[in-house]
Amino acid sequence: MLLSFCAAVSLTALSTARAADSDTTTPPVATETTTTCTDGKIWNEEKKECVAPEDLKPAEVTPTESKPVEGTPADDKAKTEEQKKTEREIDDKLYEAAREFAYADQYENALRALRAASDQEDPRILNYLGYNTRKLGNIELGMSFYKRALQKDENYILARSYMGQALIEQGDIEGARVQLVEIRDRGGENTWAYRALLQSLGGERTTY
Repeated sequence: MLLSFCAAVSLTALSTARAADSDTTTPPVATETTTTCTDGKIWNEEKKECVAPEDLKPAEVTPTESKPVEGTPADDKAKTEEQKKTEREIDDKLYEAAREFAYADQYENALRALRAASDQEDPRILNYLGYNTRKLGNIELGMSFYKRALQKDENYILARSYMGQALIEQGDIEGARVQLVEIRDRGGENTWAYRALLQSLGGERTTY
């Protein structure tokens, strides 16, 4: 009983975090990534220079270097907790760079940043792969990324919002309305994700 309660609390906390993360009312602030760097490079604040997204990845280590705990999954044995934390931090930077690129209509550069992320199954990464792919004209592939994001986290309402906008582009108004109701029923009625899809259904297009 206690474990079930804890699991429910954790799920609620995760859902709330996803909803908050989806309230992207503020556009990303332009940095040197889009004002100085070229060719899809990202500004590295520590080095004070533009670097390729792929170069932000942490160096690989061998299992002997990591000293894995006995009984851990094979694919995790070469990673220490510190390395996993580093990967998450880098993925955050890549995601933010992708947002900045997308807002500047640099969708190819956004995709390049996203593809450099270590966790390609992160719902944020999958959702944004879908968004930028769709903006480049491949709606079907974009939809597949949205669906994968929701398979990972059905409460990720930003993916539902973007999927709804894609459905509108495909002429599936009813399908978009279904996603709007899903967002509302999952506690997202006061978020940007809900408002953006609602505006799109009303004929007002959102720019981001």
